[in-house]
Parts: sequence; C-alpha cells; structure tokens
Amino acid sequence: MAETTLSGPTHQILENDYASEWMGIEVLAISDGHATIRMTLRQEMLNGFGMAHGGMIFAFGDTAFALACNPAVQAPGEENSITVASGVDINFLKPAFRGQVLTAVADRRSSAGRSGLYDIQIFATDAQPDAAPSPAGQPTPAQPSSAQPSSIPPRSAQPGELIAEFRGRSRTIPKK
Repeated sequence: MAETTLSGPTHQILENDYASEWMGIEVLAISDGHATIRMTLRQEMLNGFGMAHGGMIFAFGDTAFALACNPAVQAPGEENSITVASGVDINFLKPAFRGQVLTAVADRRSSAGRSGLYDIQIFATDAQPDAAPSPAGQPTPAQPSSAQPSSIPPRSAQPGELIAEFRGRSRTIPKK
C-alpha cells in the first residue's frame, strides 16, 4: 500500500476515513455546499484494461459529495446529525490513466428540509498538481469566498478534461 496523507483544508469526517487516506485525496477547498478535492491515479487504482477502475472514480466523487454535504464546522444543535447519500448515479464520459491528476468539484444544487441534490464533476489532467489551474468555482483574489460557483464553469476554467459526472441525493439523519 502506498503511504499517503490528507492535506489542505481539514474536515472532521476525514479524521478516520482510511479509504480517502489510501487514495491520497488532497482537499483543495471546502465551503457551505461545495468541495474541491484532488488525487493522482496510481497503478493499484487501475482495472484490467489499464484505465482507472470505475469504483475508484466513484469513490473519489463520493468523497467530494460527502465533504460538500457536511459542513466543516457544524452549527449549534447539528452536532448529532450527519448527511449521507440516499442515492447517486454516475456517468463515465472518458477514461483516465495512471499518473493523471483527478480533480472533483462538488456543488449543492438544491436543498429542502433534510434532503439535498449535488452535482460533482470529475476532471483528469496530465499536468502536475501544482501546475493545475484553480478549480472551477473557487475563490480567487478578485472573487470573495462567499461568491456562489456558477453551474457550469467556462471550459478555460475547468481543471482538465471532464471524465465523469456524478449526481448525488443526500439525506440528513441522526448520528449514531
């Protein structure tokens, strides 16, 4: 197993998330209803065709979904609840390969009561992680962090080639 660590902004749900740690996920940004994460595809994440295993892409998108659903700092009175997936679907658009850097951008589209709807776009690039452009919807010096991300970022702002779209439905439940 490769030795990996989580870096970037922290979130309480990652403290004991050994799958995300194994995948080498780096948190780039977290805000209310939004998360951007990144990882590099390793050999043990590939299927028999030499491309990213669909389960790895799904797990990566699911981590972005979980981070966007659950606030990094819970409001008073919400300490005893968590938000989980009630259903998801994913569309694999293009393959990704060993050494490519994946970026997932998760955004809440709607929420009502205990339910929410989230879109997660997953991008792949051959560029080094430090050379990747700012992920879509992320604050820049000219954009305050309270700004809402646009529903579809301009192609020039996308952090690579779109390889998968993940739609998640969430439900807030009592914490056990």
